[in-house]
Amino acid sequence: MHKKSDHNTRRILNFPAVIPSQDVNPATLLRSLITLSTSITSHQSEFFATQRRNARETIRQISILSILFTEVYEHDVIRFPDSVVLCFSELHHALQKIMFLIEDCRRPGARVWLLMKSHDVAERFSLLIRTVATALDVFPMSEVNVSCEVKELVEMVVKQAGKVRIEVNPDDEYAMKRVMLILNQFENRFEPDSIMIKRVLYYLRIDSWSECHKEIRFLDEQISLELDDNNERELHLLNTLAGFMRYCRGVLFENSALDVVNDEQLVIGRPNLEILSCLNPEDFRCPISLELMTDPVTVSTGQTYDRVSIQKWLKSGNLICPKTGEKLATTELVPNLNLRKVIHQYCVDHGVQISKFQSQSRDISSTILPGSPACAEAIKFLSEYLVRRLRNGTEKQKSKAAFEIRLLAKSNIYHRFCLIEARAIPPLLALLSSSDPIAQENAVAGLLKLSKHSNGKRVIINHGGLNMIVNVLKTGLKQESKQIAAATIFYLSSVQTNQKLIGEIPEAIPALIEQIKTGTSCGKKNSLAALFGILLYPRNHQPALSSGIIPLLTNLISTSEKPEIVTDSLAVVATLSESFDGSDTILKSSSLPLIIKTLQTSSSRAAKEYCVSILLALCNNLGNEVTAILANNTNLIGFLYTLSTNGGSQGAKKARTLIRMMHRFHETNSSGLMANWDSSRIAAVHSC
Repeated sequence: MHKKSDHNTRRILNFPAVIPSQDVNPATLLRSLITLSTSITSHQSEFFATQRRNARETIRQISILSILFTEVYEHDVIRFPDSVVLCFSELHHALQKIMFLIEDCRRPGARVWLLMKSHDVAERFSLLIRTVATALDVFPMSEVNVSCEVKELVEMVVKQAGKVRIEVNPDDEYAMKRVMLILNQFENRFEPDSIMIKRVLYYLRIDSWSECHKEIRFLDEQISLELDDNNERELHLLNTLAGFMRYCRGVLFENSALDVVNDEQLVIGRPNLEILSCLNPEDFRCPISLELMTDPVTVSTGQTYDRVSIQKWLKSGNLICPKTGEKLATTELVPNLNLRKVIHQYCVDHGVQISKFQSQSRDISSTILPGSPACAEAIKFLSEYLVRRLRNGTEKQKSKAAFEIRLLAKSNIYHRFCLIEARAIPPLLALLSSSDPIAQENAVAGLLKLSKHSNGKRVIINHGGLNMIVNVLKTGLKQESKQIAAATIFYLSSVQTNQKLIGEIPEAIPALIEQIKTGTSCGKKNSLAALFGILLYPRNHQPALSSGIIPLLTNLISTSEKPEIVTDSLAVVATLSESFDGSDTILKSSSLPLIIKTLQTSSSRAAKEYCVSILLALCNNLGNEVTAILANNTNLIGFLYTLSTNGGSQGAKKARTLIRMMHRFHETNSSGLMANWDSSRIAAVHSC
């Protein structure tokens, strides 16, 4: 009847208790009551960071009720008056909620939040104890067969429940006031005394990096939930506590983080999961609407928005940049064609519809602002501390600081801004040359996160970071570092001028191609994405072609068992095919039959559309030499017709264009044959 709650699906302090049905079997109800009460009392000896006295008192009273339920169950439970069943049902409903409350008081990572909610939690304990007392007060004890001792115990519970004072523990009250003082100091731009902070954390037994990190993860989860509910008051508290705990994790527990990473791989888990997809959906959202940009445009400050959203903003009389707050020099909107193409390719590549994209992608646009003044200052203090460690610390401290930056900038725009303002990028670049593989990996991963910010891209370029990142891509001490370097190059290539700069580094394109040859699946995917970004600059096509990219990609398309690798390879080939040299190389490498075969056999719509793009580019660049081959393939036209009706808008359009070209070729050929046949007949008549 009662199922153990799941912390991953139930929101904290939310009690989805179920009232037993009226026709429930008494024996079943009693067995469930025994199970519930046993589960509650099993927490008797466990540690409660807060609500210690209230939890102990509640558990003690439930342990007495457990004796009642057991003794009643051991006697005849076939027949019970309705009044007894009703009271047991009320008790069952109350005990479910008590079980949820006890579990929440022990929920991993919720200690500091529960401390700040002490009054609310104490009130819930009080309400539930009164509910139990009310049900027992009207319980028809004479209708059940129990001993006098049990009856006396139950009467004692009823009396004590009416007298006991469920209130906030004085120690909780004191710790809560200490936290409020600390947060107030942050808000007033005063860095709190570390001893005061440690005392509070010691009281809550948050005594390690991993415990502190659990608190942050819990707070971040709650922030996501409250964002959906638009609960501004709760969001203010959660953001404030999250900033506070991030400061504690980075400043107070720096000596334990690296051991956690090395031994348990907490947080980052498998390194390739963190960087599996370089094309990050969060960067394709409009900062105003928080939705996928279908028509990205750039304003005078250099920031990009969806056209519809920024036009509404301007029509409302706003003449400042929504993201930076700077005054707009002009209201002119410049289409960001490169970004639009990248977004389109991402959606086609991954088969993502816009509606699905919006619902499944995590939104971090709300992190442009810190969430509270105290959080803002805590992150600034933390950023400055980490940069000092990067500059002046030991090798181990530098590696740990880089790892904290890696975490801090992972999914928060304001954190990235603070780190960039604190000048974290130059020492991170310097750390790339470290002989410690872990330090190098943490440094390049931190740079990857900061490269997602427009200011971060600029600072990396201005400090000569491109060559350093390419060097890691080429000679990195760990495969993971090479993969992350490829991902960083992709983000840097989203700026058109950077595409040219990357192409001018002789080792860049060959190093990416080497990763495609020898890297892991993640390395191949990241390198293909980076190469795709670089090739948006047409002059980079020739170095790639000279490095033998077409035969390599052809081999990947024909041999890879991973559909996403095949699709990414086709995307790069499609980009190269847009130039004459690219088309010529594709034809000479005998790749055309493979492209046709992939179009006919692939189950991926994205792969099919890339194949059509390649075929159309070959026809446009090489003319009838290719068109004749396609026109003579009798099976091809059917696949093109299917794609012209079932494909995406761009894919369908290209398929229709290719069909028209093939029809035109047939008509021209037929006309030529007919003309030759007529000439032969006339010549024959004249000879007669």
